[in-house]
Amino acid sequence: MTNLEFHAPAPADLEDDLASLRGDCARMAPHWAVPDQIVSLPVSPSLIHGVTVPPGSARMLEAMSEYGD
Repeated sequence: MTNLEFHAPAPADLEDDLASLRGDCARMAPHWAVPDQIVSLPVSPSLIHGVTVPPGSARMLEAMSEYGD
């Protein structure tokens, strides 16, 4: 049996400065898809029936503390 070793890349430096962050964003910008035009069509109020939240998500949100606690 072969014992394969995998090495993870060096961890990211979380203490970088703003210039480094802006550089990272500038390099990623060409990869972000942006539509040429955003078209939103009006929806008839009769088609809007509210929001349905799955029970598991509702329990998770109920267990979260309020912002600022």
